[in-house]
Order: sequence, then C-alpha cells, then structure tokens
Amino acid sequence: MLSYWETKHFFDYDLVVVGSGFVGLSTAIHFKKKNPKASVLVLERGIFPTGASTKNAGFACFGSLTEILDDFWQMTQEEVVKLVERRYQGITAIRDKFGDKALAYRHSYGYELLEKEQTSALDQMSDINKLLKPIFKKDVFSHVKKKERFGFSDSIQTIVKNGFEGELDPGKYMNELWGLTQKSGIRILTGVSVVEINKDDGIVIAEDAAGEGVYEFKANQVAICTNAFTQKLWKESEIEPGRGLILLSEPLNFKIPWKGSFHLDKGYVYFRELDGRLLLGGARNMDKGEENSTNFSVNPKIKAHLQQLATNVIFPGKEFNWETEWTGIMAFGNKKSPLIQKVGKKAAAAVRLGGMGVAIGWQVGKELASLLSSD
Repeated sequence: MLSYWETKHFFDYDLVVVGSGFVGLSTAIHFKKKNPKASVLVLERGIFPTGASTKNAGFACFGSLTEILDDFWQMTQEEVVKLVERRYQGITAIRDKFGDKALAYRHSYGYELLEKEQTSALDQMSDINKLLKPIFKKDVFSHVKKKERFGFSDSIQTIVKNGFEGELDPGKYMNELWGLTQKSGIRILTGVSVVEINKDDGIVIAEDAAGEGVYEFKANQVAICTNAFTQKLWKESEIEPGRGLILLSEPLNFKIPWKGSFHLDKGYVYFRELDGRLLLGGARNMDKGEENSTNFSVNPKIKAHLQQLATNVIFPGKEFNWETEWTGIMAFGNKKSPLIQKVGKKAAAAVRLGGMGVAIGWQVGKELASLLSSD
C-alpha cells in the first residue's frame, strides 16, 4: 500500500536506468551531465550490482597477444584494432576522471604465459605491434627472455609483456561512481527487480525484495544496462551469459616472485597478487556449456582446473590454502564489441561488455547517454 507522498514523488522520471553496475551508473552520470535538470532513477535488484562489476578480478586490460590473434578468426583487422583502441581509451578515461589513487590503480604491466603449443604467437608479435602502433605510439608487446625470475613451472616456455596494462580495485571504482551519482542528484533504489519494460511507452514494471507489491515506474526514457541478464527484459537480444569463477588464497607465507597481472590460455585464465594473496580466475572455456548460465554457483570442474594450475604452474612446489571464492556473470554474443542501440520508442540498451566492463563501462555509458539525449 502506497502513501500519497510516495505516489506523488517516487514513480515518474525523465530517465530510468535498469542496472547499477559500471555501465548503468556511468549512463546515469553522463545523462545527468548532459541534462542537468533531468530526474534520473537507477533500479537494482541486489544490494550491490548483480552481474560482474564488483565481482570481477580488477584487471585494467585490453587483450593479451594470443587473445588478439584469436580474434582475427571472428573479426576483421579493422574491428580488432578498433576494439583494442576502445578498451584502452576506456581505461585511460577512468584514470583521468577519477585518478589512480582513488581507483587503487597500479601500472604493473600485463604478462601472458605461453606454453609450447602457443609459442608460434611470437612470430606474429611484431605484426601486431605495427597494427597497434597508431594507438599506443610504441610497441605494446615484448618478449620476456628471462622467465626464471618468475618461478613458474617448466611448462611455461616463454612470457610476453604488455607495457600498457595494470590493475585496480573494482570496489573503489564503484565507490567513486556511487559518490558521483549522489553528488549529481541521481536516485538509486536497490532490492527492486524489474520484471517487464514497455519499451515504447517508457513503463517499467518492478517487484520489491520485500514481496510487498508490484510497482509501475514511468519515464521519458529507459536505459537497459543489465548485461548478462538482458534477455529477461529484451527477448530479441542475442546475449549469452558467461559465468566467471574467482579463487582467492589465504595470505601466502612465502614471497611472490613476480608482480603484475597475468594471463594464460588466450586470456581465459588470469591471476594477480592481491594483498599478499593469489587471486586466480577464469577458465570458463573448460566447460562453456555449463558456464553459459546466470546461476552464481561454482563449477567444480573449473575450480579443480584452476587449483591445479595454481599448484602445478604458478607456484610449483609451494603449499598454500584457499580462503574464499565467488562468481560473476558477464555477457557475450556473436561480436566482441558492446551492443548499444535503441530497442523501442522510449528505450535503449548498452550490453554485451564481453568481460571488459572495467575497461569500457564508463565509455559505453557515455555513448548510451548520448544516444538517449539525442531524442
């Protein structure tokens, strides 16, 4: 049962954003900047963003050497270069906007571990550097010849360094976005599950977590920023969810012989040091069928694979324990580029981040806000 005041003040907006992750909040912030007098509401079904924004590994990356080479099987050369550029510009944009200290950003470089069957990628490294030079002005990838200092197993034949990648704290990034939304006068309601959107009339039907009722919000514009959960609200979309598992060890009782953010297996596996612990995640390619899920459960097959990599490849001969684990849900599709488009007379979507929300979320939100503001 609603009061007169609730009915009068809390249900009509210029813009309603569905989803409070990196893209949703970025969209709200950029839209409010373009339209200072607009009323903006963000709806989120969880206490924290549901998908992957605060559940990711904190990699400020744009693609390893083998991942970029693999992309050429599905994309044109121009598309691959533009995708790398978009990701790198996105990382640069949030660093410029919020500052490295606020994001806990460390420019610790990216590294890719190559096993024997992947070393042929080195033959194409100079060609990839030439392709990317207009973006970075210098070579991106270089060959690390003295791999012994990293202490990895002998299965790692060589290591490729990326001089333009780093790592950050996703929680601190989200805190910055929360602060900016509050400062901008944007309202966020959590515990609100959107069940339907009338995309032509700007009507958003939602249920509250308390189970006390179904509510109807009205907006001049609706922004769908639900990424992996998009098909529930936009059934015509070709979005596929992709679950990602992350393991975090207890504090290690030995010195870590490396610094930076690392990738294995065409970017599917990633690890870094975090507060004296090992953070290790990914490997959804080991069981893609099961990982195309919006269920946050842990896949035991993938967990066992990651644990084996940790003890056999990353820290061979070392003993340590795992402290916690979690999963995040990303979104993929038939293309790696984000999907930003109108989906009705009063609605538009920005989804399919391809596991690169940290890199492109801010910029994608800006593009969606421009699309909405143009109407």
